[in-house]
Amino acid sequence: MKRRLLPVAVLATAAFGLTACSGGSNADSGDVSAEGETLSVWIMEGTNPDSEAFFDDVAEAFTEETGAELDVEFVQWADAHDRFVTSIAGGTTPDVAETGTTWTAEFADAGALAPIGDFVEDEGLGGDLVEGLVASGTYDDELYGMPWYAGVRSLVYRSDIFEELGLEAPASWDDIVAAGEAVKAAHPEMMAFAVPGDAEFPVYPWVWGAGGEVAEQDGDEWVSGLDSAESQDGIAFYTGLATEHGFSSAGATTWKETDVLDNFSQGNVAMALMGSWTPAAIVEKNAELEGKFAATPIPGKDGGIAPSVLGGSHLSMFSTAKNPDLAWEFIKLMTTGEFAEQWGEQSGYFPGQASLLAETMESDDPLVAPFATQLVEGGGTVPVTPKYGAVQAKKTTNTAIQAILSGQKTVEQATADAAAEMNEIMNGD
Repeated sequence: MKRRLLPVAVLATAAFGLTACSGGSNADSGDVSAEGETLSVWIMEGTNPDSEAFFDDVAEAFTEETGAELDVEFVQWADAHDRFVTSIAGGTTPDVAETGTTWTAEFADAGALAPIGDFVEDEGLGGDLVEGLVASGTYDDELYGMPWYAGVRSLVYRSDIFEELGLEAPASWDDIVAAGEAVKAAHPEMMAFAVPGDAEFPVYPWVWGAGGEVAEQDGDEWVSGLDSAESQDGIAFYTGLATEHGFSSAGATTWKETDVLDNFSQGNVAMALMGSWTPAAIVEKNAELEGKFAATPIPGKDGGIAPSVLGGSHLSMFSTAKNPDLAWEFIKLMTTGEFAEQWGEQSGYFPGQASLLAETMESDDPLVAPFATQLVEGGGTVPVTPKYGAVQAKKTTNTAIQAILSGQKTVEQATADAAAEMNEIMNGD
């Protein structure tokens, strides 16, 4: 963990006001005066390679606006969850922290977070936040996580191969199969569509695209939908790309998403679900692929856009915050307007403020607009329950997919077993 105290003197020159930095906010600047106070903040390390310089600028703007100093701790993702749990138990949480989208409900359930919905509504921001991030930041009808940034998976494909074969970007499941068959015939050395067995989030777009659900709340209980006819249809299509059509490989049964990235970069894969943060990594790994691949929103079974899990973070206010108004001023500064846009540009993620994505969605860049469209029009979230982290830790979905790909279980058997395990975990003590 890195710890940096960012003291910044209040400048006597013209104020670089919060309103100027937070386009879309209706707040008047100067509402909070906290001279001599310090706001403690935890930020995950590694998302933005230039985060220290970024927070120098944030601290300056924050101090000019409020008079308070900013105490930022950079925390490794791998250590963060345990660090949070320990600090919650000991009452030593920061005022504000970055919380992963699958953690927010857990920490809210523990009573560690303060609801921020009233702040959001008072600013007039309620209708200008990315819906999927709002959903994952909401628990028991209260908003506890302010959308900050997000990435999303879409369908990435070798546009040079598609052009060579006269193919258009797939707009339905039939299109995917047709394109895969054409690639398989013309380029047998490539996997037409990679199906990684040890990867959870690339599974759910096919569940949703077929009209199924991962899990839904029924009264006080959560009920998995992985064993529904619709979900089984979607999972059968996805795994069938490997088992029926031969588009993937037996080796991919143990692949994680990082293995998909590596193999795509090596020229071994023609189509795969990949994150909006991966194009830069692909080119970095293999500069010869620049301009030779593109993205398109994941198609639903018969067309349209299948939802895709949003990965990213909220900024959450902890119940231990000494000055909630000051904490909100920081959250607003970071998640709206100029600084939200800068963070997205530097990190390769999208901001959580929908209005900032409008221009992005109009981009003619084949690796920008499709991901932005997926994010706004087809963003999804895993079940918002504090127990879902345990489902992920158990690798319930991954195990089911691997069993199907390896031929150990049928789709019906694997999804029935996964649904039973998911129900037990989500509704257990």
